[in-house]
Amino acid sequence: MIENNWFAIYTRPNAEKKVYSKLVTLGYNAYLPLVSSVREWSDRRKKITTPLISTFVFIKIEKSKLYNTLEVQGALGILKYIGQPAVIKEQEIENLKILMNDSTEVSPIENVDFEEGEDVLVTQGPFTGLVAKSLVIKGKRRIVVAIEALGSALEVNLPLSFVVKISKKE
Repeated sequence: MIENNWFAIYTRPNAEKKVYSKLVTLGYNAYLPLVSSVREWSDRRKKITTPLISTFVFIKIEKSKLYNTLEVQGALGILKYIGQPAVIKEQEIENLKILMNDSTEVSPIENVDFEEGEDVLVTQGPFTGLVAKSLVIKGKRRIVVAIEALGSALEVNLPLSFVVKISKKE
């Protein structure tokens, strides 16, 4: 049986929504996490939505059909790891979907060492079911969700009473 996996399509800057829309129109299983914010100009304020992770759209597809998606205007390439299309873990996509339940509490962070910290599971609140790492950053404990294939991480603000440590399987 041929397996569908999640992959990341690299897009032109500010073309994520158009690429996502076209992929969905063509019948692909695509995902684009969006966050809302209010932009302020001297004469007005406007609520806008922007991609949580800029220049990437996620797609669940057979590897053999992946390169067909590059025909979509605005799609530039496929995220690769060691010369092969990088598979995004199902859990990482599920984590993104859970994070989008309340994106006001999510902020991107950089330069996090994923090796430190304990694996935790969120048991309460809008992020219930989220699997993340508990890290100490600048003296404060933080809950961090990593998307390893992209080399990025997102920080989640929530009470530590909402999380439990996941025991490591030996």
